[in-house]
Order: sequence, then C-alpha cells, then structure tokens
Amino acid sequence: MIRTPIELSRLLSIVDDPRATEDLRKYFQPTRAPGTMPRYSGSRFEFLAGGGDRPETADRITVDDLVAVTLLSVDVPGDVALQLLEGDLGRDISRHLQRIPTDVAISDRTAAQHFASHSHARVAWDLLEEPHGMGWVITGKLLARKRPQLLPVYDRVVRCAFGRPDGLWNWLLAMFADDGARLTDRLEAARDAAGVSPEVSALRVLDVIFWMRHRPVHLTNGCAGLV
Repeated sequence: MIRTPIELSRLLSIVDDPRATEDLRKYFQPTRAPGTMPRYSGSRFEFLAGGGDRPETADRITVDDLVAVTLLSVDVPGDVALQLLEGDLGRDISRHLQRIPTDVAISDRTAAQHFASHSHARVAWDLLEEPHGMGWVITGKLLARKRPQLLPVYDRVVRCAFGRPDGLWNWLLAMFADDGARLTDRLEAARDAAGVSPEVSALRVLDVIFWMRHRPVHLTNGCAGLV
C-alpha cells in the first residue's frame, strides 16, 4: 500500500492534543505505587536495571537489554542472544556502540552524522538485522534500548500511524530539525504535563503517543493509518 508520510503540522497537532497527555499518563502511570505492576510492561523499557545506556553497560548488549525488549512484546531469538552475549556478534556490536555517544539526541545538530549510510549506527543495524529471526522491529527496539535519545522504538503500529515513511531515521531527523526544533519542545511539554520522568526521551514520547493513539484501531493488513 502506497502511503504519504504525515507532515510536521499533523505530528504537532497530535502531540498537542490533550489526549496525548492522557495517553502518556495511562502508559507510564507516573503516580503508580512502588512495587505494583504497571498496566503496560513497556513503560519499564527505559528504566529496567537502570537503562541500557547507563555508563557501565552502554557499549555492550546485556541480559538486561534482552529482557527489556520483551517488555515491548518482542524476543531476541535464543541463538542470536547467545551470539550477542558470548560470541563475535556481541563483540562487533560493542565496537560500534563505542563510537555512538549516549548523550546525542535526534534533535541535536550532530545527529545526522550518526545516520549516514556507513555510520556505526547503520552498520550495527545491519549486523543485528541479518541473523534469521531478528528483523527490523526487534533490531530497532534493541538499538533504542542502547541509545534511547537518538534511535527510535518502532513497530508496525507506529509505522502505519506515521504513514509508512521510507528511511525512518532520516525522516524523523527532518521532523525534529524542522522549524526550530518545535517538535522536541512540544513533546517535552506533553511529557511534563503528564508527569512523566524526564529520563524518557522526546523520541520515546513520540513513539508512545502515536502507538497509544493508533493501536486500538490498527489493522494488520490494509490499514488506512491515522485519519
């Protein structure tokens, strides 16, 4: 199905809608009592075990990272998990992660260099997507765990809501760079209004807003996207 990606004005209107703030509250439950289970397991994705970009493990895939992606309803295949934890694939990914800063956000002026065709992020993506059973959804979520400010969580629901853009990373880069980075400001405003921790990146806030908006009506095949 040929689709046209939604424009920045449409992104902003959805982010500014009071429903977005309410959906963020529902998803992250900022007032949830400690020790109680969350409504959405994915709300713990960035927080589990201190996060995937914490200094001591930022440059390698860990068991915590493999568990974290299950909170987003995907699983790294067992043979790939072993390669990441004990094999050459893990060592290769680590070498590339070492060259991707943890403090660069997609809205930063230096972000574009990390999306270039032969950048370390692109090569890491290719290495992860190649093993049988991984695919773009699992690959994206695992990399988003390691660099949550720069690399997006992305699945079929959000892809459909965005209008199926070609070259997601560059499309998002353009959306965040357009018009004086208004998108970042509005996402952070929605996050703050919902009482969600600032540890949740603007990029992840965008993902949750669109996932929550479109998931109840998304159809696996032939979905018309957001209307």
